[in-house]
Amino acid sequence: MPQRVFDKFVAQYSGNKYVRHFTCLNQWLYMTFGQLTNRDSLHYLIVIIDAHKNKVYHLGFGKSLTRSNLSKPNEKRNYRICKDFAY
Repeated sequence: MPQRVFDKFVAQYSGNKYVRHFTCLNQWLYMTFGQLTNRDSLHYLIVIIDAHKNKVYHLGFGKSLTRSNLSKPNEKRNYRICKDFAY
């Protein structure tokens, strides 16, 4: 999937406004990984990512992840970024 298309939707909805570290792309990568590996909750997603911590950085996920790092953006960021990117 082309990142430039995703970045277009992020800019359209100001998804990375006031964001320092955990960008929309990081959030999308984590949530997509959770869907593809069939994780039932954020807790199990965090557990599997911590188990493969040395590979996560090289995949482009970012440095660290906690449940609050993932749950807060899921609540506050515009869902239309991912919806439009999926279409």
